[in-house]
Amino acid sequence: MSAVARLILQDFRSYEALDLTIGGQLVALIGENGAGKTNLLEALSLFAPGRGLRRADLSEMARQDGPGAFAASVALGEDGPRLGIGLGQADGEGKRARLARIDGSPAGSAVAFSEYIRLVWLTPDLDGLFRGSAGERRRFLDRLVLAVDPSHAARSNALERALRSRNRILEETPHEASWLDAVEREIAELGVAVAAARAETVGRLTAIIATGADEASPFPRAMIGLDGEIDRLIEGVPALDAEDQYRALLRQSRQRDRGAGRTLIGPQASDLLVRHAAKGIPAEQGSTGEQKALLIGLVLAHARLVRAMSGLPPLVLLDEVAAHLDPRRRAALYAGLAELGCQVWMTGADPALFIDLPAGAQRFTVTSGEVAATD
Repeated sequence: MSAVARLILQDFRSYEALDLTIGGQLVALIGENGAGKTNLLEALSLFAPGRGLRRADLSEMARQDGPGAFAASVALGEDGPRLGIGLGQADGEGKRARLARIDGSPAGSAVAFSEYIRLVWLTPDLDGLFRGSAGERRRFLDRLVLAVDPSHAARSNALERALRSRNRILEETPHEASWLDAVEREIAELGVAVAAARAETVGRLTAIIATGADEASPFPRAMIGLDGEIDRLIEGVPALDAEDQYRALLRQSRQRDRGAGRTLIGPQASDLLVRHAAKGIPAEQGSTGEQKALLIGLVLAHARLVRAMSGLPPLVLLDEVAAHLDPRRRAALYAGLAELGCQVWMTGADPALFIDLPAGAQRFTVTSGEVAATD
């Protein structure tokens, strides 16, 4: 059901109006830098819970010199539903509401779309993932979890709010023990749930990687794990016991956390560990090419996991991925994408990057605000 048959945009980014019909499994968007290729991927990414692949505010997505509102919609399959999302017209106070619809009826939020569509993406922003901060890897991990467990976003957001409340109480009124007890109880429940969801996804992804292991593949096998005090705390422990232990740790660390200005124990302090399995080295010690190949292999495995867990072949968005691969890896990528059984949207500036796409692939030329099919 996740295959997009039609994409319609109104006043979104560089597009005043666009109505694009799609018939292929592999879709290549070709155009110069700044032409608007990534804008199309971003529009599609809005149909997943969260803030899209650029993590931008909705107000930033409205077309410059446009009315301030925008709409994006997709039709799924031949007879599937039509999903819509956008930013509404300003009310009397100048405020605009986020709108989500399924076949014209209000849907509440993008979480409701998860019944019909799941998304996986890889963008240039992730190129430095393994050498970057732990925070970047946590965001990447949470995106992996979110694709298989749409409720993860609500839990994570609630945990962030509870942590902010605790930090504020510790700073302003640390003597309010009963208030702290209540907030820490909430943090313990949410924190264990978030950590458990991450651990489950990492475990399932590890199994998927193992079943698809091919030592001859140009995309090396990754070994993944979690590193954090709460990750060790929940391992093999019933959830209620883990919550009690975490709550006790929070209580014991109040003075230390007050001095640090933040809560030092919890999912917000965990890290995603990735190793190159064949070489037995941390991913960050690999060459730039090896890191890119590891990341692609991880994303392809995640797409297989999403399909296995949700029953929906995910929509895969690859922004400027092919440009940084040698011909061997590029050919392997296209072969792997064809085997996934998912619809894949790719971007690139050079038409030569997509010459070797399998038969049936669609190519579009993207210029400023316009998209045209390429013969």
